[in-house]
Amino acid sequence: MTQVSDRPPISVVRAWWGLIRCFPGLYSLTMALRIFVFVGIFQATGLIIRFYFDSLSGSAPLAWGPNAWAAVMLAVALLRNGLIFTDMYVFFRWTFSTAATMRKNLLEHILSRPGARALPSSTGEAISRFREDADEVGNYTVWAVFLLATGIFGAVALITMARINLRVTVFAFMPLLLVVAVANLARARVQQYREANRSAAGDVTGFIGEMFEHVQAVQVAGAEESMLAQFEGLNESRRKNALRDRLFNEVLNSTFHNVASVGMGLILLLAGAALRDGSFTIGDFSLFAYYMTFVTNMINTIGVFFARWKQAGVSIDRMERLLQGAQPTALVRKTPIHLSGPLPPAQEGSHVGTEPLQTLTVSGLTYRFPDSEKGIVDVDLRLERGSFTVVTGRIGAGKTTLLRVLLGLLPPESGTVHWNGRLIHEPATFFVPPVSAYIAQTPSLFSESLRENILLGLDADDGEVAQAVRAAALESDLEQFENGLETVVGPRGVRLSGGQRQRAAAARMFIRQAALLVCDDLSSALDVETEQQLWERLFARQDATYLVVSHRRPLLRRADQIVVFKSGRVEDVGRLEPLLERCAEMRSLWEGRVLEEDE
Repeated sequence: MTQVSDRPPISVVRAWWGLIRCFPGLYSLTMALRIFVFVGIFQATGLIIRFYFDSLSGSAPLAWGPNAWAAVMLAVALLRNGLIFTDMYVFFRWTFSTAATMRKNLLEHILSRPGARALPSSTGEAISRFREDADEVGNYTVWAVFLLATGIFGAVALITMARINLRVTVFAFMPLLLVVAVANLARARVQQYREANRSAAGDVTGFIGEMFEHVQAVQVAGAEESMLAQFEGLNESRRKNALRDRLFNEVLNSTFHNVASVGMGLILLLAGAALRDGSFTIGDFSLFAYYMTFVTNMINTIGVFFARWKQAGVSIDRMERLLQGAQPTALVRKTPIHLSGPLPPAQEGSHVGTEPLQTLTVSGLTYRFPDSEKGIVDVDLRLERGSFTVVTGRIGAGKTTLLRVLLGLLPPESGTVHWNGRLIHEPATFFVPPVSAYIAQTPSLFSESLRENILLGLDADDGEVAQAVRAAALESDLEQFENGLETVVGPRGVRLSGGQRQRAAAARMFIRQAALLVCDDLSSALDVETEQQLWERLFARQDATYLVVSHRRPLLRRADQIVVFKSGRVEDVGRLEPLLERCAEMRSLWEGRVLEEDE
């Protein structure tokens, strides 16, 4: 369920200013380059053209010949081209930097949220916001600089044109009023079409991801044709929305351009009449015609600027929804992005000064899923250093929920967690390596090499990787892979068996040398021999503390304590033999007489 924030949304202006504060030097350089090019170089080009044509008629203010002015024009053109290429570099540097800043801030916020509520919408919709919306806002801020530069150029041109002929100049700026009026009327429609286009693109991206994630399920169900039909329907909806969005923007651009062209035609007619009565020189006429192109572009820029203002607002609003209650200014918070140079080493969490685990105490931990009574209620738990604790219970009893709430992947409604007697205020940021490592019931793997899936950015040598692979009982499987550790496992590890995926995740856990190892039904997909080998190697670490969800008899026999769950509550705690004597639920679990909890 999407979390609605009562904080006011960040405006386009505030987002713009926030990005400027992130890169003040880069934005200042962009502004300086564009103003210098438009106000300096382009103005100089117009004056040189004027002097050149006046020199042909002998009315130039300087006694230079046409060849001299042509040489000056060539030098200015070379300088202009060099500055334009520099401006392009700065422009792309700015857009990449601003987009990367917003994307990193969004990603940091998402990764800091509880795992079950990280995204308020589909994955495809989130990708669309990361991709198109971040680019839209970054590009828009440069449009503002372009408008400023063309505006200053237009003001200088207006003064120069008015001094040549005021009547003709008035006609040059009449279309501006019409363009502004059209842009204001179109704002609501621009927002509507842009929002629909982005939403449809997100639906397509999300559906593609779901198809790749569930290829086997689709094949088993024989649902290929229906899935393709659904995909075609989503793609057709996206095509229509994209076409509507693009067509409307092109109509606006065409309107701006054609209205300005009509004004330019009127100006040329009036300037032609002035030329015939002798109030214009040939140089004045050429300068006036030169200015008309820029005046036309300026009018078009104003129209596009107001249209894209609304589009940028839509993009900012869409990205803010991913923040889910955080301060809106977090979107444009300054953060290192490392666009060039070596990447910083991966950080496994900052726990300098954290005491080695002696006791982990959970008191009154409660969490209920939204719109449901399912969850855990008033759970107490105590783990001693080096102990092996197994959480068991029926399917749906709350075992996995306990682990996720303890680790901060779900936000508790009440309860406390203490590490050596010290209250842990933010479990999600505390229970990470080297404090703890976690293997979910369904491990998450990425379409990268097996090595990268084990390391996930960790700086470790081949010996450490080999040791982790052996600890996970994966070395015999590794010999069968054609490329060994460099084997690409595919999306969500589809090229591996269920047991191989679990052991790859186990190797990822072992290589981090965490004090607390949390496993959710780790060996459910393993054969008996491999399972025994895995747990023997796991128990070889004498300094680790284990919290494991399992119903396997060998683990229940080995456990220092068993936590029996029933209907989201702790039914009993103890070693196996006493529990079998006094706990009816434990006897049912042991004898295999267990049913799923009522949904």
